[in-house]
Amino acid sequence: MNLPLIYLASQSPRRQQLLTQIGVSFELLLPRDTQAAEALETELHNESPMIYVKRVTMLKLQAAKAQMLQERLPLRPVLCADTTVALNDRILGKPLDETHAIRMLSALSGQTHQVFTAVAVNAGKRNWCSVQRSKVTFDTLSPGEIEAYVRTGEPMGKAGAYAIQGRAAMFIKRIQGSHSGIMGLPVFETSRLLQRITKDQTCNMTS
Repeated sequence: MNLPLIYLASQSPRRQQLLTQIGVSFELLLPRDTQAAEALETELHNESPMIYVKRVTMLKLQAAKAQMLQERLPLRPVLCADTTVALNDRILGKPLDETHAIRMLSALSGQTHQVFTAVAVNAGKRNWCSVQRSKVTFDTLSPGEIEAYVRTGEPMGKAGAYAIQGRAAMFIKRIQGSHSGIMGLPVFETSRLLQRITKDQTCNMTS
């Protein structure tokens, strides 16, 4: 894609890898206050996974743009994304510890769950957002398999306590949707949003 250099407001190596894969040049724009950034992920009462992931992504986008302006960085498009896992509309965030990860994976064992990834782009005064939903079916896992996987440390920091691009791939019987979306950045939706930057003539980079 013939795109300008953008800011990626995410420290996820997977998102960086996927942007590189589709030829998007980017610089990282990471929050200075990690605790404040994590607080944006707080769930609201009775919030659906779809609404939650879109709201959190837009909050991250607003925070990233504000940081760009406050630090007087060169004005560029900003991209944010967020991923959440849901089982029967119950949001499964990042595990707090190994015991929590074991509980999450035990709940996912033998079940089909949903993965929602929202991606949002800001360019000047315009924002765009898209949410991609996929279904993932896990094989039935033994307690030993779950505990061995958790001991690898891979589930920590991952929504739903697993990473499809890692060892958890061997647990997955079937996916319906976007493999890249489950990884954390749906390539199709992301490329379409980024193309809007060049197509929309109103997208001048002014604050």
